Amino acid sequence: MSEAVHPRDGIAHDARWIEAARLARWLAWASLAWMAVEGVVGLIAGFTAGSTALAGWALSSVMEGLASAIVIWRFTGSRTRSATAEGQARKAVAVSFWLLAPYVAVESIRGLIGQHRPETTLLGIGLTVSSLMMMPALGVAKRRLGTRLESAATAGEGGQNLLCAYLAATVLAGLVGNSLWGWWWLDPLAGLVIAATAAREGREAWRGKGCCAAPGAAEEQACGCGRGGTGLGCADDGPADR
Repeated sequence: MSEAVHPRDGIAHDARWIEAARLARWLAWASLAWMAVEGVVGLIAGFTAGSTALAGWALSSVMEGLASAIVIWRFTGSRTRSATAEGQARKAVAVSFWLLAPYVAVESIRGLIGQHRPETTLLGIGLTVSSLMMMPALGVAKRRLGTRLESAATAGEGGQNLLCAYLAATVLAGLVGNSLWGWWWLDPLAGLVIAATAAREGREAWRGKGCCAAPGAAEEQACGCGRGGTGLGCADDGPADR
């Protein structure tokens, strides 16, 4: 099979790689559309009910949408074959994690100290359930594409989808616990989990852990992916297709 080699980066890409890159871009567009809905509806439900965790989770959807936009940028035009663009995209995805953590942490601590009691929100419960149904499939697909493309940015975006599902489960537990038993403290605790997880994933994405760096790139030695990887952005799904 013929290969196309980018003159600047010297990385060979066959037709299957190019097709996988197109799929990664398409999935990123699909995620971006869903995140727009999830973010708007989640913020409305969170602020209406006074739920810090739900509002923070909705903001994480905004950051997740930013990660999707970064992947779209990464695999558009001449950047598709560029290892330089891959490194820039990987770090931008890491920053998208960090933009979320401080706000959610502060609001969660304020909720705990002030013993703020969120109201019941059926809209928020329904939204988190829908994300629990959709996000794992998207996350796994993108992790596999990240391995195939040797793209830390794509794997990191998949990690954001899986993080979204994990946090949706956490937020859902808090909303249901508060609605049924009045366990108001579950909501701000869920917010702290969101903040801590986002900060950790941002650090690992920045360092290139839980991902697969481009061949020959400097980050390759720091990459914690491949078999045995455990990070949210890591795709332990067998060897990459080449």
